[in-house]
Parts: sequence; structure tokens; C-alpha cells
Amino acid sequence: MARANGGQEQPKKSSHENDFLAFGTVFSEKGFALPGAEIRIRRAGEKKYRWQAFSDRRGEFAIHVVGGAEYEMSVRAKGYQEQAQKVDAKAGSRADLVIHMAPAQG
Repeated sequence: MARANGGQEQPKKSSHENDFLAFGTVFSEKGFALPGAEIRIRRAGEKKYRWQAFSDRRGEFAIHVVGGAEYEMSVRAKGYQEQAQKVDAKAGSRADLVIHMAPAQG
């Protein structure tokens, strides 16, 4: 059976075509980069977190999620209060986030 494109298969579309990038930087209360912070993301309304990353030595992280939905992000680091933030992945392909951590009480 002959193919219309000269016998070659059509390239498959990337499975990451609809990805949304949540890129961010975590800072301490004094404005310094905070390495080692745990970032977890879940779909809005779900209980289980599906994606996880840790901030690097510059406090930066990047997590790919499926676009077209709303997400809830949780950021935790030892000695700091947990921070929660909404991430809207319905429009665009990237969100640049800045997280300022507050010291833990007590």
C-alpha cells in the first residue's frame, strides 16, 4: 500500500503540546534565594498532589502541568510557614511566580 507522502510516516504530535510551565523563584523573608523548598501542585479541588519539585541553589523551580485547568500550589521549607497559591493554566503557556516565605511561628 503506497503512502501519499512518499512512504514516510507522519511525525507524531508532541505529547507535551498542551503543557503549561509553572516557573518560579522562592525567596526567604530577607529577600535571599531559598534553595531546597518543596513545591507541590495539584488540580484545584483535588486532594492528592500530582507534581513535585524542589527549588535549586538559586531558589528557582519549573514544573510542567497540563494546560487548560486551574491548579493549587503549595510551597514548604524548613523553618518557614507553608505558602499556598493558585495557578491559572487556562490561558497562555507559562506562569512566572514569585514566592516570599515567612518564618515559622514559635
